[in-house]
Amino acid sequence: MKECAIVYCEDKFGTMDGKTANGLVRSSRNYEIVGVIDSTKAGMDAGEFLFGIKNGIPIFKDLPHALELLKKVPDQFIYGIAPSEAFLKKAERNLLFYAMEQGMNIVNPLHEFFTNDQEFVELSKKYSVTINDVRKPPEKKDMHLFSGRILSIDTPIIAVLGTDSAIGKRTTSVLLEDALIKQGLNVAFIATGQTGLIQGAKYGVAIDAIPSQFMTGEIENQIMKAWTNEKPDIIIVEGQGALSHPAYISSCGIIRGSRPGAVIVQHAPKREHLGDFSYMKMPTVKSEIELIETFAKSKVIAVTINHENMSDEELDHTISEYENDLKLPTTDALTFGCDKLISSIFEAYPALKSKQTVTSQ
Repeated sequence: MKECAIVYCEDKFGTMDGKTANGLVRSSRNYEIVGVIDSTKAGMDAGEFLFGIKNGIPIFKDLPHALELLKKVPDQFIYGIAPSEAFLKKAERNLLFYAMEQGMNIVNPLHEFFTNDQEFVELSKKYSVTINDVRKPPEKKDMHLFSGRILSIDTPIIAVLGTDSAIGKRTTSVLLEDALIKQGLNVAFIATGQTGLIQGAKYGVAIDAIPSQFMTGEIENQIMKAWTNEKPDIIIVEGQGALSHPAYISSCGIIRGSRPGAVIVQHAPKREHLGDFSYMKMPTVKSEIELIETFAKSKVIAVTINHENMSDEELDHTISEYENDLKLPTTDALTFGCDKLISSIFEAYPALKSKQTVTSQ
């Protein structure tokens, strides 16, 4: 049985900084999400607010309000915000202490590790709760350098990259994983960020918390573990940031470590500036494709769209425009599903089609 969890996302649910909470509301294999905390949207249904369909996950104004209305105290309190500063505010620190007092275990996706904080450690012992620092890397002696082992496997590896952070790469990756499984394929998904790991990915590493010297080796090691244990037909690797993004090097490590044979690129056509960098213009999808294909020596086989701030008409027009101009299958996986992506994968890797046991409708 899944443990139940409540997700804290004050003032950020449905925004870029609320991507961890957003992802958990959409999909969680580890936890049953019983509520979201965001006083600015209290009383609403989280699913209806996020994607227009009620899913029975209520939004509460604060933790006492949630505990008053829920049938039992949740097992886990998940900090569901991914702020650019990556550290707790004082009020949030006190809230986490209160959650621990109520007997809730803490799931922490920040770069600030609570297990290194004496006050958190002492309270966790006092109230017999656990702290999971999701991003906390292993000791350097336990990290992996790139070994080249990945060069010996012939399993197709698909990376889902993008033109910015918090643009939907993980969402598309998870949707594609589920769609390929429904086609009868054995799929391994490699998470590369904190949200995918919290959602329950079996393999992965929070790549932005790994020293750069070990990035490629840690990605390679997770892929090799999945390949050894699962004997997958295909491996899907979640991207982080963007290869062109001046503030992140995650995509470089992911590309070098995973050695993808093919790439899907996610783009938000109406996003004018990089998410946390309003003074920097977004790259075009065409320029990102050219950069990826040059850097990775891999072929981009499809484009996926994040439809933020787009009308249905704009979305349809953009899909047609991209397919005409880029000569690549283009879709919005959240709106239209993954049929075009699956077709592009089968075209790139014809041998996979023989493993298909279900025909797309």
